[in-house]
Amino acid sequence: MTLPETLRGTVRVPQEQGPLGGLAESAKPADTLRDLYPTLAACWEAPRGLSRSAQAEITTRFAVRRDGSVLGTPRVIFSAPNSDPRAHRILADATLAAIRRCTPARITPDLGAAIAGRPIALRFIYQGPKGKGV
Repeated sequence: MTLPETLRGTVRVPQEQGPLGGLAESAKPADTLRDLYPTLAACWEAPRGLSRSAQAEITTRFAVRRDGSVLGTPRVIFSAPNSDPRAHRILADATLAAIRRCTPARITPDLGAAIAGRPIALRFIYQGPKGKGV
């Protein structure tokens, strides 16, 4: 069995500031794709300064080396329609900063060998507080 060319994952990120799901530095290394996506998004912090949006989505594309470090430059490939360019920029910056903070990701040698150089499309979904915007 082979992996698809682009690895795709979705992570729902929290409304409050702080690490995703309380993942600690001492957590065991990711050994599966199911473990990888939250590991890569664990450094998400809700961006300050967004308004007028109940939900925000953004997808990044990047690749990692065998050791979990980023290969090349992560980039935003999709964001949910948002008429406010300032809000888009805040969300994109926060998402790319989270990837920078969380890499190199702690992954096992087997997972590293399987995913090295493969594009990863990671979608972040942020559900802002109802009525308060993002």
